[in-house]
Amino acid sequence: MSFEFNPINKNIDEAELLNDVRSVAKQLNKDKLTLRDYDDKGKFNSSTIIRRFKTWNIALEKAGLQISNQLNISKEDLFKNILNIWEHIGRQPRRAELGLPISKYSQSPYNREFKSWNNALHSFVDWANQEEIEISDNQKLISSKTKKSTGRDPSLRLRFKVMKRDNFSCVQCGSSPAKDISVELHIDHIQPWSLGGQTTLENLQTLCLKCNLGKGNLV
Repeated sequence: MSFEFNPINKNIDEAELLNDVRSVAKQLNKDKLTLRDYDDKGKFNSSTIIRRFKTWNIALEKAGLQISNQLNISKEDLFKNILNIWEHIGRQPRRAELGLPISKYSQSPYNREFKSWNNALHSFVDWANQEEIEISDNQKLISSKTKKSTGRDPSLRLRFKVMKRDNFSCVQCGSSPAKDISVELHIDHIQPWSLGGQTTLENLQTLCLKCNLGKGNLV
C-alpha cells in the first residue's frame, strides 16, 4: 500500500479566507491582526493563508486591514506616526498607546529601528528640536516663482513645533483631539502665504478645521 499526498484546504476560495480574517478582526475589535490572533480564533490555520497569499501582510491588505508588522518603514514615517499620536492625546505618547486605533504602526518597527520605544522617543525629540536646514525641491521651485524664502507647506518638524507651542489645541476655540476625537487640527498662516506671509514658526498657528474654514471665509 502506498501513501499519497493530498494538499489540505486546496479548494478553499480566497474570498472565504479573507472573510474569515475579517471576521476574527471584528470579533477581537482590531484593525491590526497578528498570526497568533488569527490562529487563536480563526477557522483556518495562518499557514494556509500565507501559502495562498504569499505573505501575511498581503492577506491583511487584501482583507482591508492594517499591516501588523511592516518592514522597511522610513524614520520619517515612524516619526510621523509619533506626531499623530502625540497630536491626538496632547502629550508624549506611551508605548502602550501604539495599540490605539490612531497609530499606524505597532512597537515592532520602532524596536527594529531604535532598539526600544524610549530610544525612539528620544530620537524623535532630538530630531524635532533641530533647526530647519533645507526645504524640499518642490518648495524651492514654488519659492523661486513667488520670490519667497520659504515654501507654503510646513515640514513635519515645523508642524510639530507649532502644535507643541500651541498645546495641541486650536488657538481660537481651544478644542483639541485629546478632548474630542472628531477635532481635526490644521497649521495655518497668520499672515496668509498668498499675501506674503512666510512659513515660519512665528507666522504659523494651530487651528481646528472649523475655525480654519471660518477664517478662510473672512479673508
